[in-house]
Order: sequence, then C-alpha cells, then structure tokens
Amino acid sequence: MFLALRVDPGVRCHGGYQLNRILLWAVIACLVGVFVVGPIAERNVPEPCTCGGEPTKISAIQGAGSRSPLIGETVTVSAVVVAEYAGGDGLDDYFLQEEDRDADSDPDTSEGIFVYDPDGSLDVEVGELVCVTGKVAEYKGLTELREISQVRECGREALPSPIEVRLPIPEGGWLERVEGMRVRFPQELTVTDTYGLGRYGEVTLSNGRLYCPTEVAAPGAEAEACMASNVLNRIVLDDGSSRQNPDPILYPSPGLSATNTLRDGYTVRGLEGVLTTISDTYMIEPTVDPEFIAANPRPPAPPDLDGRLKVASFNVENYFNGDGDGSGFPTGRGAATHADFERQEAKLVAALIGLDADVIGLAEIENDGFGPGSAIAQLVSGMNAAAPSGTSYAYVDPGVDRLGTDQIKVAIVYRIESVEPVGDPAVLPADELPEMNRPPLAQTFAERSSGAEFTVLVAHLKSKSPSRAHGPDRDQGDGQGCWNRNRTEAAEAILSWIETDPTGSGDPDVLIVGDLNAYPNEDPIATIQDASYTDLIDCYSGDESYTYVYMGEAGRLDHAFASASLTDQVTGAGVWHINADEPPVLGYESAYKSKGQIDSLYRDDPYRSSDHDPILVGLELN
Repeated sequence: MFLALRVDPGVRCHGGYQLNRILLWAVIACLVGVFVVGPIAERNVPEPCTCGGEPTKISAIQGAGSRSPLIGETVTVSAVVVAEYAGGDGLDDYFLQEEDRDADSDPDTSEGIFVYDPDGSLDVEVGELVCVTGKVAEYKGLTELREISQVRECGREALPSPIEVRLPIPEGGWLERVEGMRVRFPQELTVTDTYGLGRYGEVTLSNGRLYCPTEVAAPGAEAEACMASNVLNRIVLDDGSSRQNPDPILYPSPGLSATNTLRDGYTVRGLEGVLTTISDTYMIEPTVDPEFIAANPRPPAPPDLDGRLKVASFNVENYFNGDGDGSGFPTGRGAATHADFERQEAKLVAALIGLDADVIGLAEIENDGFGPGSAIAQLVSGMNAAAPSGTSYAYVDPGVDRLGTDQIKVAIVYRIESVEPVGDPAVLPADELPEMNRPPLAQTFAERSSGAEFTVLVAHLKSKSPSRAHGPDRDQGDGQGCWNRNRTEAAEAILSWIETDPTGSGDPDVLIVGDLNAYPNEDPIATIQDASYTDLIDCYSGDESYTYVYMGEAGRLDHAFASASLTDQVTGAGVWHINADEPPVLGYESAYKSKGQIDSLYRDDPYRSSDHDPILVGLELN
C-alpha cells in the first residue's frame, strides 16, 4: 500500500504543522494495522486448507473427556477418510482418522472424527487424504465438524489399522477413546436384541447372551452387579443409514424377510467398522458387511415332553376382535385394522395348533365376555377351522360378562377329544386381589382315557410398568421393578384361594400357569415355591430359560408350577422359542412398512405370533 501526503508549503503556522504530524501518524498507524495487527488478529483463525500445512490434531479436538474442549471453534484438520456414507439414505457424512494412533501419546483421546457435510463440499472417497475446515460441535454426544467451509484433496494414504475392541469394555465411557475411529471386534458376538431392526436398521450385540438380572441373580446387590455388567457388554450395529423404517432392511444379507430372519442368539464374527455414538449409545457403522451365523435356528416344533397330556401357557399379546363382526377397529389394544387382526389371528392359530396341547391357559385376551362374538369365541373358532381332522377345541365359560375391570383377561382352551371339564370353573374375585391384577381362572379336568383329574389355574399378575406405582410398589432399585409387592401379595392371595378347593374337585393335583410378570429369582416366584409348588421350567429346562426379551435382556415371565402331589406325574416342561427371539417387525402389524414389506415380512406361521414364547408341561397322570 502506498499513500501520498501533500503538504502546502505556504502553510507555516503551528496549526498547519500539527495537522501534517497527525496525518503522518495516521498513515503509520494504518500501515501497522495492515502488516502487524492484521496477522496478530488472524492467529485465532486457522490456515485455509493447505496440503502439508500445520492442522489442528484431531486428538486435541476430541480431548480426554466426553465433550470436546474446542466446541464452537473453527479448525482445520488433515486426515484420511476411513468411512463415507454421504448421499441417498446415508448419514450425510464421513469419518476422518489421523494415521498415527497415538499422535499425542494419550490413550484416552481419539484420533478420529465425524464430518457432517450434507451439502457435499467435496465428494470424498475412502482412502483419500483430505484437509477440512469446519466448526467443532457436539451432537447428542458425538464430536463432529460441521459448517464446513473448505475441503481439499491431498492425495491418498493407506487406511489406519482398526483398533481391537473386546466386550465387555472395562468401564463406562471407555469407548470414547476410539470415537470416530476404525475398530474391530475379534470375538464372536451374539445378537441380543432386534427391537430396533425394523425401525432403524439396528441390531444390539453382546459377548454371549444377556439375561435379565433377576433371571440369573438374587434381587439386590447380585442383581445390581449383573445389571452393571450387562451395560458394559453391548454394542449396537447400525446399517449406515439415517433413514427410519428402511426398505430393504439390510440384516441379515441379502435382506430381512419372513423366511430370512435374524434371531436373538445368532452370532457374527470379525465385526469391523467405525465407532460412533448418539445419546450415550455407542454404535458401529460397518465398513465390512457382517455375516451372521444361525446359531439359534427356528425350532420347527415344540419340545418333546412325553406324557399322555400336554398343558400349555401362552400370552397372546392383546388379541382384540373389535365388535366381533369385522368392525370396531382400532380397539383399546391389539390390531389397528381388521386386515391386521386377520393377520394376527392367522399367526396365533398356527402357534396354538402347533402346540398340540390338551389344555392351554391364555393371557391378554380381550375382556369382552364369553358370548358368540367375544374374542375368545372367535379365536377358538379359528382354531377349529385350522385343526387337523379329529381334533376340536372348546373354551371354559365361567358364566360372567367380564373377568374383573381390566381391558384384558385370562382364558382356558381345551381339546375335547382328550379332556373334559369336571364341575364348574372358579374365578377369584377382583376385590380379593391387590389393585390392577387380572382375576385368575381355575378349571378341573378329567383325562378321558384314564379318568384321572387335575386342576389348571391360569393367572396374569400386574406388570412392571411404573404407571401409577406408589409407596412400596415403586421400583425399590433391587432389580424387581415396580409393583413387586403387589405381585407378591397377589401370589399369596391365589395360593390361599386354591387351598380352598374353589372348583370342588377334592383333588390336590394343581397346575398353576400364566404370565406372572416376575422373573425366577423374584419375590412372587419364591412365594409360590415356598408353598411346596415346583417350578417346572426351572426343573426341566434349567437356569437361563426365557420367554421374553426386554431391552436386550432375556428372561422368563411365564411359568408353570406343580403342586406337591402333581410334581411326580410331570414328564417334562419346556419353552417353544417362536417369538421372543424374532424381530418384532416380523409380526402382524402393517404400520411403518412399505407396500412390499407388508407381504415380504409376513407369513401366517407361528413365528412372532406374540412377544412371549409359549411354555408346555407334559403329564402322565396316575
């Protein structure tokens, strides 16, 4: 910059001389501002992307904590593209990683970062060395660069080797040190939850199957330790897409369908990808297509239990038939449309016929009476239409309009050819139970071939839902959830009632079945066992049996207990794993599915006919 000063030589007064001095200093100040002050002010602004420059290290951006120490600052980084998901249904981003794993000699800091660039400043490819300028931000726990102002290609580099990660991780937050980096799990990991598979394309994996704490441990300190261990032993496999309700659903290859399932208990080896996080959930965005192994295949038939008779228990997940005449949908629970109801019924009938049981205790049937248009009447009608020749079913009618006041009830179905009801059924009045428990139903049966009698009692205790829980029924933090006291008192009431011989049979052979909403080590189950009843599933199937999966943890909410006199007449007990292990998206519902998926994800078979697995007991009556 050049400035010319013109001073009139005729001006000799002091004031004129002073003016010239002021002008001169102004020019000097201007020159200093351009050549000195300007560069000083720009020291906080990063150099524009220049290959081979001095970028900010990614480890400095990530920091050793859960949040970046540089949030809001504009930085320039230089690193290799290790994964790219831009365009289409991708994540509109890519991941960068510096070549030197320990660039700052701090194992607690990551050398990888997520770049959010939905506008696509530059089409990048995996293996390219790029220089990127953007603003540091945190999005739901993920450190990222956004508001990208410059991206420049700087050649190609070999990808950094993936970091080996094993489950369980040493402590909470440990994965933060490899956020945004290439990782590899050398273990064989197990599918432990597919709840989000249809909705988000997500699969939860763990090192071995995860079980509900009170399935395998006593309430209190042991259950709390199990819970803490489970938290450290899971990782979510994502599908590299931000789309909800994906079509196709990628896992398992070549895509999920009613005949190509991905069950809990399947395994995967050599999982490899980039580690990311959202809302405290760590996820793997795969860079190598995972190959699943069908380590827990669909069982084609129930377990073989011997015995002349079989008794089953099945929670049918809100079977509601509208007005009983094809209309009245949606109802308070269950299917939203008549078309979905027909799909639901077809699956349930396939499962119920497949059980080949002589007596079946049901839970979550619509509490709409026992008349011709009732839900139980329609379900049994469907069973009879599908039953093989020579087999027919009926249901127990207690002669009341409703069982309690809840929307759902229990019911009993029996095979006419093998057993017949003896005497009248009995119902424990709701006012003799703690609040919000469904009244249990009991019926004595006689085996037609021998005349031997036994009584079946089906119960459905209060759920663990925190809704309206109060006082001692709140979650006590011991692993038993809400309403534990309520369920325990309900178990006591049922035991006292059955001791009065409510069906008038005079026979001590009693089988208690149903969804007790309690896992094997919880107080309600201990209460029944303390009354000399044998836990048959535990006896014949051993520990770690399950009928339900919640939040990736398997456990048994459905039970069968034999009285002391009946226990020696039991030939076996087991679980038919047709539901709990299956992805929920394979159920009957049409919502959140494309037109093609409504067909491809559905079959009128037993698999995912409910969210609970049915249980069975074999009997050889004396």
